[in-house]
Amino acid sequence: MHRIVVLAISEVVGFDLNIPPQVFSSATKDGQALYDVRICGVDDQPVRVSLGYEARFGHGPEALAEADTVIIPGTRVAGPRRHGTMPGELADALALIPDGARVMSICTGAFVLAAAGYLDGRRATTHWAHAEEFRRLYPQVQLDENVLFVDDGDVLTSAGLSAGVDLCLHVIRSDHGSEVANRAARYCVVPPWRDGGQSQYIERPLPADEGSTAATRAWALERLGEPLDLDTLARHARMSVRTFSRRFRAETGMSARAWLNQQRVLHARHLLETTNLPVDRVAAESGLGSAASLRQHLNAAIGVAPLAYRRTFSGS
Repeated sequence: MHRIVVLAISEVVGFDLNIPPQVFSSATKDGQALYDVRICGVDDQPVRVSLGYEARFGHGPEALAEADTVIIPGTRVAGPRRHGTMPGELADALALIPDGARVMSICTGAFVLAAAGYLDGRRATTHWAHAEEFRRLYPQVQLDENVLFVDDGDVLTSAGLSAGVDLCLHVIRSDHGSEVANRAARYCVVPPWRDGGQSQYIERPLPADEGSTAATRAWALERLGEPLDLDTLARHARMSVRTFSRRFRAETGMSARAWLNQQRVLHARHLLETTNLPVDRVAAESGLGSAASLRQHLNAAIGVAPLAYRRTFSGS
């Protein structure tokens, strides 16, 4: 069983702390748990939680030495958050993480990974409200505050708070396929995939006289196999192309074309996992056209060819 250790660093963000145990413990296959989730502190002392209480855990930092994945929830620890420095006891705890372990952060946990050098030269994200401070402290990191999470292979980071749910579901999907991830999402009563990125939540005024593109997005999801261009989408929304494009990006954080490609790739992955349709049929039904186009899009999205993806994630 894959062992996940959540490292709670005082003062830990309470919401972030509880996401990994809840989401990963909801991932099962044939009634069997797929992850063993443990929480530990930097030492054996109680950990202050941002919600006004202290928590004591059943494991000490030695649990990190046995982790396959380590997750750093959001934290207000002064060194990494304010000065770009690493406290000695925290550095000692992080040194216990085995080589080859997957490392993840939620929200401001990215400050800890950056201070420890995990993010040097890599893409990463954190809560949009702290992006300016993060860039000041860690200019060597390629920060993108517009996305919900960044998967950089063995190091993954998520945006603020509930984006940690998106990241955990993404990891379950990558480890065990969409069916397991979707079932975990249903149990947690959260969407298995959220459209767009963090940019849709950044504080900024939106024009009050424009309608939403949500109905058109829902309409398009039912017709991914059909030709859908910007004119068609704007017509359905009863907007000009210019207004629709501006509103769509404001609501989702991406262009309509990029969003359509993302949804089509997700649908193609679902068909590869759950059906025996030939690759060219999967490409057609997902709106990606040809088998060659599907291979190109899937490889760009996740670095895997269609048949290899099916062998890995189909239920057969």
